[in-house]
Amino acid sequence: MTQATGERTIPTRRISFEESLQDLPRHFAVDGDLLLSHFAAVLSALFPDGEDFFVRSVRHYRDRITDPELKKQVAGFIGQESVHGREHRVLNERLAQLGYPTKGIERFTRRGLESRERLAPPISNLAFTAALEHFTATLAELLLSSEDVRALFGHDGVRDVFLWHALEESEHKAVAFDVYRAMGGTERMRIWTMQGLRFGFPILVAVLMAISLARDPATWRRGNLRRSWRRFRSSPLLSRDLWNRLREYCRPGFHPDDIDASELLARWRAELFGDEGRLNDKLVGASSPAA
Repeated sequence: MTQATGERTIPTRRISFEESLQDLPRHFAVDGDLLLSHFAAVLSALFPDGEDFFVRSVRHYRDRITDPELKKQVAGFIGQESVHGREHRVLNERLAQLGYPTKGIERFTRRGLESRERLAPPISNLAFTAALEHFTATLAELLLSSEDVRALFGHDGVRDVFLWHALEESEHKAVAFDVYRAMGGTERMRIWTMQGLRFGFPILVAVLMAISLARDPATWRRGNLRRSWRRFRSSPLLSRDLWNRLREYCRPGFHPDDIDASELLARWRAELFGDEGRLNDKLVGASSPAA
């Protein structure tokens, strides 16, 4: 049986952002940007039930994993994803108070993924999870590596939620992939799953953004949407480099660790959670190791 690809540190950090989100303004992105605020809100709304689905997809195979290192990594993956879902629900609650349709998007996501679980075999759901984990890790490493992208979030509280999430997505980016491979998942299913998601997921996000924007009175003020689109279109979020990084997953023999993020991880672990880490005051209990 395939072994885990080396040791990873995947701690479960018990953290709370609730207090830092209390002063969140309606348009929290840089300069009150319309599209960027709705983009971040839609992503956050998709995360909680998406993370729950990822946990269930991996947990389904937990008892069949024989490699002790991979077992340990799965425990860390489940711990991290569970806290991600909880904290994004906190953010989504605040966004809903500001008028974003985050609760409706959560319900839509939950029902869609529950339907998928009923209709698709577990190995297909695991392939779906591994592909989406590549999506989130690619976006995460863009955020961690680009000061320009970090600046787009505007509000410190929202940026901190996404930075913490990004760090942990990169820490566990290969776990679902390794479980899929260890359970005999085929290259054909893996690649075709990503081929569909590479186009389908951005379309889904665009549709949900359109629905969210349509409910916002600021969208209909003359010039707002046009100015915001110019900024969004020129941002790294729509770059060819990002698209190429996503497409890498479709290469036969690809593994997430082919994209080395070790320096990024060392930098951001120290900056966020080192001795002088700026998010240490948001930790609500001792972090537990991946065990």
